[in-house]
This record gives sequence, structure tokens and C-alpha cells, in this order.
Amino acid sequence: MAVRLTPKGGRDAIDGAETLSNGHEVLKARVRAAPSEGEANEALCRLIAKAVGVPRRDVALVAGATARIKRLTISGDAPTLMAALEKICAAR
Repeated sequence: MAVRLTPKGGRDAIDGAETLSNGHEVLKARVRAAPSEGEANEALCRLIAKAVGVPRRDVALVAGATARIKRLTISGDAPTLMAALEKICAAR
């Protein structure tokens, strides 16, 4: 899953989906944590885990540690995870 992260965003929240200029879809998220020493990345993983209802250990950052666009993997039941993500995007 691709996520566009805004660190020091004032609150921890998922702001829905966005289509980038290159046509790729990303999930927009913001966290209060600063981007130093991986704090924002850790906050993002906690936020996503809570939003989809999985333990934090099931969410991993696989690419983009220092970039705004991050790639995450989430372990778990795929249909359940997809339903949770669709619900998050529809609510925004």
C-alpha cells in the first residue's frame, strides 16, 4: 500500500485517498511526530495498524523511509484488510 505522509501535521489522522499527478493512488495520512529518527514512520505504522484493526507488528515500512511517499505491507486476512481500507477511504 502506498501512503503519502505529512509529518508534524497537527494530529494523527488518515485523510482519505488521493490520485497523484502520475496517476497512482495513495492513502493520505498525517501524524504529529517529527520526521527525525524514524518517529514519523513509527507513528504512521501505529496509525495504520489501529485503523485496520491489526497489531502494530503486522504493519511494516518496506520503502520510502526518508521520502514523503511510503510503501507499507500489512499482514493479515486480505478481504478483511481491504474492507477496512475501503471503509476508511469512503468515510473521508
